[in-house]
Amino acid sequence: MTQGTTMGNRHKFNNRMMRIILLISFLFLFGRFVYSSIGAWYHHQDKKEQNQPVQQTSSSAERIIE
Repeated sequence: MTQGTTMGNRHKFNNRMMRIILLISFLFLFGRFVYSSIGAWYHHQDKKEQNQPVQQTSSSAERIIE
């Protein structure tokens, strides 16, 4: 009887540890996704800002020529 109860306790412990490890892994994965999304958004904004002045200077140069 004592072996049956210890095996049951071991099974519960393994199941709980597996859930904790999966939860921690999911949190790391979700955190990396959020971090990369924020970085990608800032990178996109920087690219958009870099492209705008080039277009404005070319249009202002055309106005001077005309």
